[in-house]
Amino acid sequence: MTAVIGFLNTIFWGYVLIYGLLAVGVFFTVRLKFIQFVHFGEMFRAVRGSNAADKAGITPFQALCTSLASRVGTGNIAGVAVALYLGGPGAIFWMWMVALVGMATAYSEMPLAQLYKVRNEEGQYRGGPAFYIARGLGVPWAGAIFSICLILAFGLVFNAVQANSIADAMEGAFGLPKLATGIAVAAITGVVIFGGIKQIARVAEIVVPFMAVVYLLMAIYVLIVHFADIPGVLGTIIGSAFGIGEAAAGFTGGLAAAMLNGVKRGLFSNEAGMGSAPNIAAVATPDPHHPSSQGFVQALGVFIDTILICTATAVMILLSGALVPDSGVTGTQLTQAAMQAHIGSAGVAFIAVAIFFFAFTSIIGNYSYSENAMTFLGAGTGTPIMILRAAVLAMVLWGSLQTVATVFDAADASMGLMATINLIAIVLLSGTVAKLTKDYFDQKKQGRQPTFDASMYPELKGQIEADIWSQKS
Repeated sequence: MTAVIGFLNTIFWGYVLIYGLLAVGVFFTVRLKFIQFVHFGEMFRAVRGSNAADKAGITPFQALCTSLASRVGTGNIAGVAVALYLGGPGAIFWMWMVALVGMATAYSEMPLAQLYKVRNEEGQYRGGPAFYIARGLGVPWAGAIFSICLILAFGLVFNAVQANSIADAMEGAFGLPKLATGIAVAAITGVVIFGGIKQIARVAEIVVPFMAVVYLLMAIYVLIVHFADIPGVLGTIIGSAFGIGEAAAGFTGGLAAAMLNGVKRGLFSNEAGMGSAPNIAAVATPDPHHPSSQGFVQALGVFIDTILICTATAVMILLSGALVPDSGVTGTQLTQAAMQAHIGSAGVAFIAVAIFFFAFTSIIGNYSYSENAMTFLGAGTGTPIMILRAAVLAMVLWGSLQTVATVFDAADASMGLMATINLIAIVLLSGTVAKLTKDYFDQKKQGRQPTFDASMYPELKGQIEADIWSQKS
């Protein structure tokens, strides 16, 4: 079994997804006429919308914060450090490039999630890739496979991974027993997730901005203190990205290593094209009342995750002098060493606390995605959802105590399959994305508030919930 899982991960993450995610990002960037650059300002306008009259969903800002809760995890701290160690400073340049094209992919997933969303038995909005795969492409069996993979990976195993990171950090920085940490994290998680997606969204809109701002302020402090060194670091990043001269010295692999590790870190961190964030984007009440508005909100999420937060980690490491080729110091240990160089012994505690917030919010964000998958499978309320919540808490407690590589690798393979299914789906539905986008901006050019009119899309009759889209903002 281990060999099979290893083979699947090699296929998915070594070939299919690395090239597939990049190709799809470039495809949507070109097809949508460089939307992430030309209409960058629209991302900030869309996230401010809020239709208080519609109680069936969450606000766009809450949807952004909940998706960031999942996106911004320990990979933003440890993963960036690994990318720098294996690929050199140039890995950051390629991470930026992946994020910039990934913003177009992230945008493209969200209008589809909004368009094909439904109401659950409690009247709340639910949706995501499983719904647009089943309704838009007419292949519900693929939606079911996607949902099962998402529940296994995001709902269960990845939450164990995040809990393990918290337990390790708390033990290393403060000497806290892993069992005590696991019980505490499980208890806090239970308080949040048993309140449902709306409760998760309310917590995320407070905690996520706080943790992101504090982390970015620390990076700004480091930049100010080392202001004179910034041009040199930028030169090193660019030079190393292309394997030029002394900038790449000491880092084996040159251009290839920088590109591979930067691309992987960028793809894994921002989740664009993975099919995860659309599950919470579908729950939002769009304002303007048009599916495309949520695309801009989640494209902004990719920008914040990678261009801002991952870069903050990279800056703090590169300006510390802690990055030494072949030293064996990598991952969280490298980031902690960097922070020790900047703020002394408090650096270890700062990173431990950052890991707690990043990992805890990932746990609740990941769970919110799995609720949508349960709805698709017809088990989104009542006893089945309670069983899922209990299983999540059990995985958090188990993960704080155990590290089982085969289980984690199986989750990677599961995520690889769901991402592959999602990429195929959004490319096949790209015509709908393009039409929605054109409609949105045509209305804006006419000086109108963009509003979705289902009668303009006769090809969607019977595929979308007419009562949801008959509402006017």
